[in-house]
Amino acid sequence: MQQLSTRTAHFTDSVIRRMTRISNRYGAVNLSQGFPDFEPPKAILDRLSQVSGENVHQYSVTWGAQNLREALAAKQSRYMGRTIDPDSEITVTCGSTEAMMAAMMTVANPGDKVVIFSPFYENYGADTILSGAEPIYVPLAPPEFRFDPEVLEDAFRQRPKALVLCNPSNPCGKVFTHEELELIASLAVKYDAYVITDEVYEHIVYAPHRHVYFAALPGMWERTVSCSSLSKTYSITGWRLGYTIAPAEISERIKKVHDFLTVGAAAPLQEAVIPGLRFGQDYYDELLVKYTHKRELFLRGLDSLGLSHNTPEGAYYVLLDISRYGYDSDLAFCEMLARDIGVGTVPGSSFFREPVNHLIRLHFAKKDETLLDALNRLEGLKKLQP
Repeated sequence: MQQLSTRTAHFTDSVIRRMTRISNRYGAVNLSQGFPDFEPPKAILDRLSQVSGENVHQYSVTWGAQNLREALAAKQSRYMGRTIDPDSEITVTCGSTEAMMAAMMTVANPGDKVVIFSPFYENYGADTILSGAEPIYVPLAPPEFRFDPEVLEDAFRQRPKALVLCNPSNPCGKVFTHEELELIASLAVKYDAYVITDEVYEHIVYAPHRHVYFAALPGMWERTVSCSSLSKTYSITGWRLGYTIAPAEISERIKKVHDFLTVGAAAPLQEAVIPGLRFGQDYYDELLVKYTHKRELFLRGLDSLGLSHNTPEGAYYVLLDISRYGYDSDLAFCEMLARDIGVGTVPGSSFFREPVNHLIRLHFAKKDETLLDALNRLEGLKKLQP
């Protein structure tokens, strides 16, 4: 028989999702895959119960129900500082995963190059390869995860078609400063590149840091595809509702790619989430208070156990240094941790292009009692210390 696709020959399964399966196998507290164990807002759940009796069970408009796009446009116009057209500049997708894929396929041709910061969410490299493009990785140096401007410009000198910007960053929690974003913007103009952003953690940014929408920078609207999701903001990761925001001419192409990828997102869920998009600023303030508390609780616990880690500036992930335990494979360490200690984590090597095997990712989007349970279990690491 003929060989299968060479483009996907080197793909593995998602290490993040694999670690959830391993966590489930051993009954471990799952701090690997980034979903909460607490309920979405009541207003959204109440609306969900209502829509089951309404006529919203067939296809919606391919690029998103009209009332959802209008609610999205109203919300994001407030935060991005420009009036967004719900008809010509928004495409609703099946999660930000599809949003990123549709954006990449819209922008990149086979043979093009795409700049990706490392560490990176594992889909970005795959999206690039599936589009027939070639990733160029630019390292973010721990512990502050800053990039070298000269190294970044070296990447741009290869004339990439686009740069992928995850801000706040998964997995390291970096929030790019205004100055860093301005430098990226200047290079995008100088070398005529697009920027595809992943901003799913836009409302989870810890003081004194603040989120700057890349598309809001001077001159960047025209060359930016902003991708985001409702999953993290409203604790509905299983609903798979994402979107892109881009200029009309780019969005018109994204709509066509999206149509052939998935046709459209689930119609009843599009209706059910609308109350969340109409929340006032108090909801987002309370969300940040909640995650700030969880970050402090979890990091204090790690400190009390003598575990070395970074301090995330945004999102809800932390990288733990496992150097002291003498493992050559961070994957083997994570499997041991789930089996013997009872805590599910993700090996850092799945996020880095560089040979990094001494970091693992944990997340703290869990109830307090879940985090305390995980910390109690992590005390078992003391018996492994040399």
